[in-house]
This record gives sequence, C-alpha cells and structure tokens, in this order.
Amino acid sequence: RVYYLSLEFMMGRALSNTMVNLALEGACDEALYQLGLDMEDVQSEEPDAGLGNGGLGRLAACFLDSLATLGYPAYGYGIRYEYGLFNQAISNCNQVEKPDGWLTFGNPWEKARPEYTIPVHFYGRVQHKDGRAQWVDYATVTAMPYDTPIPGYKTNTVNTLRLWSAKSPKDFDLSYFNHGNYIDAVLDRNNAENISRVLYPNDNIFEGKELRLKQEYFMVAATLVDIIRRFKVNKTNTPSTPAEMYADFADKVAIQLNDTHPSLAVPELLRILIDEEGLDWDKAWKICTETFAYTNHTILPEALERWPVTMLEHVLPRHLDLIYLINHFHLERVREMYPGDEERVRRMSIVEECGEKRINMAYLSVVSSHSVNGVAEIHSGLLTTSLFRDFYQITPEKFQNKTNGITPRRWLVLCNPSLSHLITEKIGDGWVKDLSQLSKLREFVGEKSFLQEVFKAKQENKRRLAQYVYNQYGIEVNTGSLFDIQVNRIHEYKRQTMNLLHVVTLYNRIRANPNGDFVPRTVFFGGKAAPGYHTAKQTISLICHVANVINSDPMVQDRLKVVFLSNYRCSLAEVIMPAADLSEQISLAGTEASGTGNMKFMLNGALTIGTLDGANVEMSEECGLENMFIFGMRVKDVEQLWREGYDTARFLAELPELQLALNQIRTGFFNPSDPGKFEGFVDNLISNDRFCVIADFGAYCAEQERVADLYMDWVTWTEKCLLNIAGSGKFTSDRTIRQYAEDIWKVRSVEVDLKPAADEEIKE
Repeated sequence: RVYYLSLEFMMGRALSNTMVNLALEGACDEALYQLGLDMEDVQSEEPDAGLGNGGLGRLAACFLDSLATLGYPAYGYGIRYEYGLFNQAISNCNQVEKPDGWLTFGNPWEKARPEYTIPVHFYGRVQHKDGRAQWVDYATVTAMPYDTPIPGYKTNTVNTLRLWSAKSPKDFDLSYFNHGNYIDAVLDRNNAENISRVLYPNDNIFEGKELRLKQEYFMVAATLVDIIRRFKVNKTNTPSTPAEMYADFADKVAIQLNDTHPSLAVPELLRILIDEEGLDWDKAWKICTETFAYTNHTILPEALERWPVTMLEHVLPRHLDLIYLINHFHLERVREMYPGDEERVRRMSIVEECGEKRINMAYLSVVSSHSVNGVAEIHSGLLTTSLFRDFYQITPEKFQNKTNGITPRRWLVLCNPSLSHLITEKIGDGWVKDLSQLSKLREFVGEKSFLQEVFKAKQENKRRLAQYVYNQYGIEVNTGSLFDIQVNRIHEYKRQTMNLLHVVTLYNRIRANPNGDFVPRTVFFGGKAAPGYHTAKQTISLICHVANVINSDPMVQDRLKVVFLSNYRCSLAEVIMPAADLSEQISLAGTEASGTGNMKFMLNGALTIGTLDGANVEMSEECGLENMFIFGMRVKDVEQLWREGYDTARFLAELPELQLALNQIRTGFFNPSDPGKFEGFVDNLISNDRFCVIADFGAYCAEQERVADLYMDWVTWTEKCLLNIAGSGKFTSDRTIRQYAEDIWKVRSVEVDLKPAADEEIKE
C-alpha cells in the first residue's frame, strides 16, 4: 500500500466533486429540483475544507483523486485541523484574518474511528538500561482518526483520507479539582487538544514554533502506529522473530513524504523498530531507507525547515539521539568517499553547527530516503546543481523528476462544464481519464465554427465571474475586456508587485492620453498573505489602494479596472480559472518549484504570460513557445546578473515609466490620507530587489504590448487558446501518479469488480 503523508490537504468542497466522480450530477440535480431546491444554492452552503496553505495542499488533494481513479491502494494521512487556513477580509485596504471554523456545523463526509485511537508521547527523557534506550517520563496526547472517503472517477475504488485529531487522554486531572483549580483542569485538557486546533498559515516561510513541531510529530507518530498495525494484521503467518516479521515491510509499505513536514517519521520508525520491536540498527536503517521517499517543493532558503536542537531535545529527546546517529553514520560515509575534505563534511552534515545548532530536515529526508524528487524538470535540475548538489554527487541514482499535475475532474469537468461538454462532443469523453487525448483538438484549430463555440464558452465563464464580482464588491466589469488574472499566495517571489507596477503604468498612459485607443483590461488579483509577512500584507494593501483610485477615475471608464478577489480559496478558483483570458505566471526564473495554477489556467483555455520558471518550461514545450507570452531572464541570466552585481539604478535609468510609478507610490498618490505608508516598501524594492522586479520590468511591459495587440484578433487568440488546451494533456495528476507508482513506489493498480446492488437484489 501507498501512504501519502502530508501536513496539508486543501480538499475544497466535496459534494460537487463526489457527484462528478460517481456520475450522479444529473440524478442529484433532478432530485433537488423535485424538492424545490437549486443545486448551486445547496453547493454554496458547503464550506471549503481548506486544510492547506496553497499549492502543496492542493497538489495532495489532486493526488488522492488520481490514486483512487487509477485504482492504486493508497491512504492519505494528515491532521484534522479544527480551524483551516484563515478567512481573509479586506478592511480599509488591509488584510484582516478571521478564523475558518469549517467544522462549526459538523462534517457529513467524515466518520470518526475511535476504535483506532492511538497514544502519542512528548517531552520526557531517555534512559539506558541493559544496553537499550528507553523513552520515559513523557506526556501523552491521544490521536483519534477521522476517515473521509475519496471516490475515484467512474470506478469502484474508494480510498481513504485519515485525519488525526488531538484529544486529551483523560477528561480532567482530578488533582486539580481536589485543590479547587477547575480552570487549570480545563486548560490542561485544552493544551493537549491545541495540537490539532489550527493550521499554521505560513507558506514558503519556516516558522520554528514548538506547536508546529508537535503537530508534525503528532501526525507521523499516529500514522506509523496505524501503518504497522495494518501491516501486521495482513500477515498470513506468525514470524518467530522481529527480523522475520519486518523482512518484507518495505515491499508492503511505501511512504511518501510530501516535503519535510512529515520527515520526523524517519526517526520515529527507527525508534519503533529498535526500541519497541528489538531490531538492530542495520536492519532498522535498511527498512527505513527502503520505505521512505521524499518530495521537495522549494529551494527558497527561508522555507527550509531547520529545527533548533534545544527544542528537539526538549520535545522529542529520543528522536534527537537517533538523528545524531543517522548523521554520524552518514558523515562516516562522506569521509570514506572524500578523505580529508572536512569542508564537504560540514556542508553535508544534517546537524548545522553555525550559530544556533539546528537540524536540517531536508538533509535528513535526503539521507533517509531511497528516492528524492523535484516537481518540475527545471526544479529537479536545480536540486542537483544547487540545494542537494553534494548529495547528488554521492547518490545520483536517488534523484529524479516528477512534474506536478492537476486532476481534470475538478479542474475542467466540474468547474467548466460548458467547455468540457464542447470537448466531449468533438473527441468523446475518454479524455477525462486520459488527458493526452486532448491533443486531438489540434485537428479543429482551423474550424471557425468550433472556435466560435470555444469563444462563447469563455464569455459565459467571464460573465459568471463578473456577476460574482458585482455581487461581492459592487464593481461592474466589462466582460468584453481582457481578463488578466494573477491568483496565488502573496509572496515576493511571485512578483505581484511587478504586475501592479504595470497596472499603474497603464493607468498613467490613459491619463496622459485620454482619447487614445487602449485595449480594455480588467486585472484581477487574489491571494492570502501569511499574517506575519509584512511585505506581502503591504502588497495587498497597495493593490487595494491602487484599485480604489483607478476604479473611481471617470477618465479611465471601462478601459481599465482592478479587482482584488478576497478570500481566495478552492471554490473561488473554480469560478476564476474558466474565466481567465491571461494567466500571470511571472515568478523570477529559478524560484517557483512547479506551480499548478498555471496548469489549471492552461487547461481552461487561458494564455500564459510568464517566465521560463517551474512548469512553465514544460508547458511551452507542450503547446509551443509561440502560443505563450514568455519574457524575462532565464536562470543563467539571473545568476550572471548577481555575479556581476545587480544595480537597480542602471535599469531604472532606462525605464522612465517605472520611475514615475514608483514615485507615485512612494509619495502617496494612491493613498493621500496616509502618504508615507508605502515609502519603505518602495525604498526596499529599489535597494533590495531580491527577485529582480526592476530588472525584468521592461521585458514584461513589452510582452504585455504583444498580449494587447493579439487580444484584438479574437480568431488568432482563440486558436492559441485551443492549442493550449490541446497541449495540456501532460499536466494531469494521473500521469504524475503513474510515474510515482512505477518509478518510486513499485505498486500496481487493483481493479475492484463489484456487482451493482440492484442486480444482487434481482438475483435473490
């Protein structure tokens, strides 16, 4: 069996997805109609299960859909957070975080499984007795599982997502009551249950808090006990020794670590095998390295987990001992291969000695896994040439690429029925489970009547988004305008600032030439900023201030509008993706691991403006560079720029429009009531442009001119849209999962043959 361990699963709404996968949309629609209810109204009542920060959690959800659809025996494991990713509100142009109580009215999709409750330990100390280590004097928290069914698309396979909820192991500590301390008794219980209370809202920023460490260990400790229980239950014979019992463990169990968050599973499995089952180190280590595989999702240094040794020693003392042992044997091997090269030994140590002593969890994951993969070809290449270069030189056979994918069931069939019906009419419905069949659409690029139908489907989706915007914000948008959309987490490397500076530049051009001929454009931004990420929150505030000025300027009218789509989430993405004309994928080359939003836009017929970063590179190979708007520096150009010394002043001198825009922002043109609000923001961009916004701005604006020119030719534009759809077959999570199954997990799909219940009743 495959066990996919992830601290995040951004599942979204389950009702519509379940109906699609069970092919029950028509029957459910009709049933509700007979009851006088509207299906969309019912669907809108379901809260998003937003148990993730963004791409990593949404990828995990897509993978679960594909695992079930393809018939692989698999479980997802994570945490049942009482509060998911915060709900975002905008107040006075500032982000305000509100709790996401998605469980307030219960969750009809889950089933509590108290019979599989598991104790999880923290703190304590390690004592050695009779040559064996024992973890003693620990505190205990109870992990209770809740199971959610994951149905495959038109198959009999239903896999399980098991999420753990932290419970106090006792109702109340009676000793508190005996001394009259009722409040302390309640707080003691709450401290235990706080572990699964809330999802940490940081994406691509590591925050080394004790609660986060406890969440990570809580999930993997409960999961491993569950995995081992299931492994033992399925044993057909009774082995006489622990070594015999676990001899085929790695043949029966494949554990995928979704980033480093579940990497404490490595020392935990070692602890179980050595301390509880009595295996020696060599056998236990061999089992671990043959069982675990690790997916890396980022090379940004601030996102890499590095736990302080003092914290690990306090919370998980036995696990720190085992990590030290792993590092000892690992460095012995390095010294054998590179005698005398102590600098290499220092670089490759899992224990970082510079400054505060820390454990590098990415290095721990690489050393302990039989497979290490990136999530796009360019990202996987960068892992072997930069972040894990030394490790690649020792074990190149470990490293491989598995380009991310998305499930076409949610991201086309469910969210864009008008386009999916058009496709099915042309090429049949086989594409839903074999997305490569979309390549057949290339035959119809020259068929003008079909292009008109594709164009009409896009307009229908734009009207739906426009209606949402009007209902939510009272803003009327021109559905004939170019819908230019950038939705993702707000982060400097995503470069929302560059997009906004272009918006300000367009605004200035219209004001300078009010009678000019401008292509109408509506620019949509969406995304959440981590609560403690000041620059990201300022970016949102600036977008909102700029939007207020532009949208209220009568000189601009319908030629330019700016909308910030607050509280971006899975269900809102299902409205946004089908409506986009232009998809903004403009991260600095070499910073985006893959991206999956870019794939969703492409599948729904948007054209991409972007850099050759992440999966954009492979997208351009599939649909043709001529059918995307590629601009900016490549990875090697960025490296050369920094080697030579990046001087923003040199670029600014050649960009008077950018100078004007920056000066307007700096002096409070868009926020006259608080004119100094963005002074530091602009100064920081000019003095510390880490993600080369200024260096790429000229090329970005030039490419946007090409976008505007092409948009006026609806036939050519729609041809390119169709070629993007036809080229998106590679980017299905079905393909990704097949590659994981064949290359990493070595698992086969299982066809479940069930007779319909109705037939059985007839036979009886």
